Parts: sequence; structure tokens; C-alpha cells
Amino acid sequence: MASFVTEVLAHSGGLEKEDLGTRIGRLTRRVDEVKGEVCSMISKKYSEFLPSMQSAQDLVAQVDKLSDDIDLLKSRIESEVRQDLHVSTAEFTDLKRQLERDSVVLSLLKQLQEFSTAIEEYNCALTEKEYVTAARCLEKAQKGLTLLKSRKRFDLKMLKSLSMELTIQKQNILYHLGEEWQKLIVWKFPPSKDTSNLESYLETELHLCTEQSQKEEKTPVPPVSSVLLAFFILGELHTKLKSFGQMLLKYILRPLASCASIYAVVESQPNTIIISFESVVSDLEHPSPSEVFAKIKLVLEVLQKQLLDLPLDADLETEKTPKIILAEMLGDIIWEDLSECLIKDCLVYSIPTNSSKLQQYEEIIQSTEEFENALKEMKFLKGDSTNLLKYARNINSHFANKKCQDVIVAARNLMTSEIHNTVKIAPDAQISVPDLPSADQGDKLQVQKMCTAQYSEVVDLEPESTLDQHSFSLPTCRISESVKQLMELAYQTLLEATTSSDQCAVQLFYSVRNIFHLFHDVVPTYHRENLQKLPQLAALHHNNCMYIAHHLLTLGHQFGLRLAPILCAGAATFVDLVPGFRRLGTECFLAQLRAQKGELLERLSSAGNFANMDDEENYSAANRAVRQVLHQLKRLGVVWQDVLPVNIYCKALGTLLSTAISEIMGRVTALEDISTKDGDRLYSLCKTVMDEGPLVFAPLAEESSNKKYQEEVAVYVPKWMPFQELLLLLRAGLREIGDRWADGKGPLAAAFSSSEVKALIRALFQNTERRAAVLAKIK
Repeated sequence: MASFVTEVLAHSGGLEKEDLGTRIGRLTRRVDEVKGEVCSMISKKYSEFLPSMQSAQDLVAQVDKLSDDIDLLKSRIESEVRQDLHVSTAEFTDLKRQLERDSVVLSLLKQLQEFSTAIEEYNCALTEKEYVTAARCLEKAQKGLTLLKSRKRFDLKMLKSLSMELTIQKQNILYHLGEEWQKLIVWKFPPSKDTSNLESYLETELHLCTEQSQKEEKTPVPPVSSVLLAFFILGELHTKLKSFGQMLLKYILRPLASCASIYAVVESQPNTIIISFESVVSDLEHPSPSEVFAKIKLVLEVLQKQLLDLPLDADLETEKTPKIILAEMLGDIIWEDLSECLIKDCLVYSIPTNSSKLQQYEEIIQSTEEFENALKEMKFLKGDSTNLLKYARNINSHFANKKCQDVIVAARNLMTSEIHNTVKIAPDAQISVPDLPSADQGDKLQVQKMCTAQYSEVVDLEPESTLDQHSFSLPTCRISESVKQLMELAYQTLLEATTSSDQCAVQLFYSVRNIFHLFHDVVPTYHRENLQKLPQLAALHHNNCMYIAHHLLTLGHQFGLRLAPILCAGAATFVDLVPGFRRLGTECFLAQLRAQKGELLERLSSAGNFANMDDEENYSAANRAVRQVLHQLKRLGVVWQDVLPVNIYCKALGTLLSTAISEIMGRVTALEDISTKDGDRLYSLCKTVMDEGPLVFAPLAEESSNKKYQEEVAVYVPKWMPFQELLLLLRAGLREIGDRWADGKGPLAAAFSSSEVKALIRALFQNTERRAAVLAKIK
């Protein structure tokens, strides 16, 4: 059959443009027909899934033939257009544009043909398990589809069908590759869901197949490298390695890093390498870093040899693809999590708790360096030192941080322990202060030179009267045992600072300061309810604060010259904390005294105004109120006994007793009329307070030692002497009252004002001339 171009060029002379238009029109119609047939074939194959192998081959032949005809016709047209350009440029240009459009359509048909060919080759390769070839065919089809998508006015429905076909085929090969991957790497887990105990570790295994065995059907078996390379070409290798790396970290590496009693065991079997665990009896709670590094290194060496050291770049020599290093890819995926695991589960627990053991840590730093170098040789790591090695080298900072953390945790545990467990301290009792290192010999010589006497004659500078040896000592009292331990912790920590590096010493010093800041915030908050309700605990808290403040006065001075130079310049002091602790203890105890004072006044309010004492009910209520007040004071005397220092004890009870007496006196002096019977009963009530009030003062456990303080009750109770005068007034006559007033110079005048005395006289005595005369003398 003669071609269309031969018919068009039948004339030996010039080309007639009318005949040329006719021929191009016929060629265009033929191109459109072929395009329609191709589109129909693709639609049937990828959308309707109808068999069309023979028709597809015929269409390929027709497309090739049309392509040759168009190329020949295009060259002839261009040569004729150059000859007759001055005659009919416009007509030939239109014809050329029409031909170019047909060429674009034909190129699209060629790309569709290439896509279809790539898919057919992919199917054949996949059947033969040539996964690398299949992956490349898919890659080629993907590129072709990308070019088709870039074309304008292309059939969107057809593009959708092609994209769906490509996606299906990609998922298909990934499924087959996944099955091959599962044959290469087999995990065996315990039946229980809990995989975090020793028993589950021992039942976990990882099987690596080194050479797949032939099955019954004689099909080619793909090597490991082809499976991995196919994953790489499809862009799924990183995803597979990431999933494998996470499981490796969770089920193999992390248990080896955190458990001291398990070790990795590598067992070689035909075509298989098995990594499992075995248990070894160990007394260590946490494994040593060198052991952990050795165990992990063994596992990674097996993986690198059997799985990760494969020549994946051999098949990529013709492509511009970088060399694939599987070990490096896996290292990039798991190293950050692995190093964090090694730090948290291993290196943290190897940090020494004493500065004397810091020198021994050099071995751990060296083993860390060797571990990283081994990983670099196996290509798991690249570049300089990592966070793991930096952590190991920064031991001084970690030691200081751990020591400070341990100190703060121990201090807080002491602060939140029970307050009522007490110990007794006395002026001659010493806290168990550690022996400080002696100053350098050079310092001693310098001090001796500065203190050399300027005069040869001996001068006795000792004062005639000396202070008592306990003048600046804390008085005898009881403190919480936890507070005593807290101060010992502070001393021990500062002693540790004297033998540490400058950086560590500064951190330890400020950790001790933080202990006392923490006490200031934690104890009043944590024990608030007990401090408010229990008088004994309030007294103990007062003593605790005073005890801490007492030691803070000299704590910085004791260690100042032996700490880091930056602290010796005056920063090593705790004196600034002293006022805050004194205020903390004082405010707590004063709040307790105010609460007790409120209870006393509430009890006395039930006595009314001490009026109409001749009424039995009124007298009984007043007597009960007075008894309750005395009972409350005695109870306080018991709970504070041997707890508060004697002087604080006497002042506190004296203040409360004085408050009760002052309230009684105020109510009695306010009475306008006191009958004889009322006076007798008021006298009886006041006499009870006068007799039993001193007995509440029992600061010491030995009864015989308390008599001194009971006799000195007037020293601690400001209203005691006025109360005695009131007692005398209730039984005294007018003449005696006048004598005790003594023109405003007697004891009565010292206890009461003239108006109060006159009011009492008017209430006690009837209006007579004698009363008027006495009232006239009181001015």
C-alpha cells in the first residue's frame, strides 16, 4: 500500500498548495483515528481490564508508520515553504501549524506506548522475581506518567486510569518485597503482651536469613541485596530500615543497656543467624557502661556483616545514584534514640557519688571513645564526637548536678518527715561536724608573719571579767531529729565542696543555700495544719528555725577559706538567711500563742461579767471558766515542758496567764455593785488563780527544779502584782485601802489608777462618811 506521503509527492514539479492541504487533511484525520483507537485500547486495558494484546501491537505498528510519514512530509513542506515564501507564506504557515499539532498528538501516543511497554516489562520481571528490574520499570513508567501530566489538554480521565494502574502495581511489588523482607528478618516474641520483664527478654529472638533455601517449585530466589536495592529504587528503603531500627532498639538494644543480668548470644545455623538472650546472675542493679558497650557492639557487628554490608551500588553503576551505605542509614535512624537510652539507662548510674571516685571515671570515658570508634569503623556513625561521648567527658558537671540533685532530694525528704521525733540539744552538745582539711602551710606562715608582735614585752590583754563559755550557745531545748540530720547534710555537702573542682564547689555551695531556701518554703506549707493545731509542734518548729539560724551564723566562716576562690571573695556566707529563719520560727510560735489566747478569752467569756456571784448558777459558770483556763495553761505547760528553752517557756506561759488575769481584773473592776457574798466568792475565784497559777510553770522534767520558776512568777506575769492587790482589795477595809494607796505612792497606786480604785471602793462599800473620806484621799 502506497504511503500518504508518496501520493502527495506524485508530481515531479513543485507542490501545489491546494493538493498539499488535501493531503494534510487526510493525514490529520488518520492521526485522529489512531489516537482514538489508542485511547480506546488504554481505556479498555487499564479501566475496563479487557484483553487487547494483538490490537495493541497493531496500533504500535500504525503509530510507527504514521510517525515516519509525518517526518517525511514535514521536511518536504519546510523545503517548499522556503522556495515559495514570497508567494504564500500565510497558507503554508497554517499548514505547518496543523502538522505540528499532529506531531504533538503523535508524541503523546509514543509516551503512552512507552508507559504500556514499561508496565508489560514490569509484569514479566515481577513474575520472574527480578525485583530490581521491576522496580526500574515502574520508575520509568512513573517518569512517563509525569511527562503526560505536564501536557496541556490531555484526557484527565485517561490520566486518572494510568495513575491508578501505576499505584496498584507499586503496591503489588511492595507487597511481594515485604514478603521477601519477612523471610529475611524474622522476629520471635513471647506469647505474653508484657515485654518489659526478664522472662520476656529471654524468649525474644531475631533470625537473620543469610541464604534463602530453594522451595519445591523451581523458581529463582532473589538475593538479599536485590530486595534491599528494589526498596531503595522505590523510595521505601528508609521506611523499612526505620521500622526495623525501632524494633531493634525496643527488643534488643534497650534491654541490653538497662538490664545487667542479660547478655546477647549469637548462634549460627544453616542459612540463618539467631540473636537471642541469656541470663547471668548479677548483683548489680544497673550494668557497667563497658559491659553495655560490648553487648551492643556484638549485636551491631552481626547486623553489619549479615545484613548491612551488602554491595547495593553494583547495579547502579550506569545511573547517577550515590553509593548506598545501609549501616550509615540505620545509624542515622537509631543513633539519637540509642545514645539517649545509653545515657539514661547506663551512664547516669555510673556517675560517682563521691568526688574521690572521679579519677576512676576516666576508664568509662575511654571505653565510650572506643565504642564510638568501633561504630565509625562499621559505618554506623560519621563525623566527630556525639552526644554520648560529650556526656561522658562532661563528668564534672554531671557529678555536680547529680550530687546537688541527691542533696536536694534528701533534704526535701527530711523536711517532709515527721516533726515530733525529737532529740535534745544542750550548750555543751556538739553537732557531728566533719573534720575540715588543714590549711596550707603557706597560709600558716603568712598568718604568723601578720600576727608577729611589734613589742618585745609581754602584755596581758585578757579582760578581768570573762563571759561564760556558753554565752553564745543555743540554750537547752528539743529539736526535730530530721532538722539535726538536715544540718549534718549541709555540713557534709560543704565538706565535699572543699575537695571538689571550682565549678562543682560553687554548685554544691549554692545547693546548700537552696536547702535552706527550700526549708523556708516547704516546711511551713507541708506541715501547716499541724503547726496551727498542735502547740508542741509549733514550739518544735520555733526551736528548729532558731537552731538552723544559730548554725548559719558561722557556717560560711567555717568553710569560707577552703572553698573555690570565687566564693572566698565574700560570697561564701549564710548570714543573710539568719533573719528570715528567726522570723519564720517566731511568727509560727506567736500565731500559736494568739490562738491559745483566743481560747482563754473564749473560756472566760462563759463566766459572764463575774456579776451576781450570789447566784449559784452564775458562780458555778465563773468557777468552771476559771478551772478551764487553769487546765488549759497546765496542759500547755506539759506539752512545752522540756521542749522550749526555759526562758521562752516562762515568757510564753507568763504572757498567757497574764492575759487571763488581765481579763478577770478588767471584768471585776467594771462591776458597779459587789455585795459581801459576791466579794467573798470573787475572792475565792481569784485566790484559786493565785494559788494554782504558779503551778503551771514547769519547764523542766524534774519537779524539784521547777520550784525556782514558780516562785519567780511575778517576773514572767506582768499583771501578777496588780492581781495580788485586787485580791487584797476584795477583803480589805477602807482604812487599809487608804494606807495601801499612801497618797498615790503605795503598792495599790502602782497597780491601779485612781478611777479604778474609786470604782472598786464604791462597788464594795456603802455610801458613808468614812467611804467619802477615803475617796477624797484618792486622787
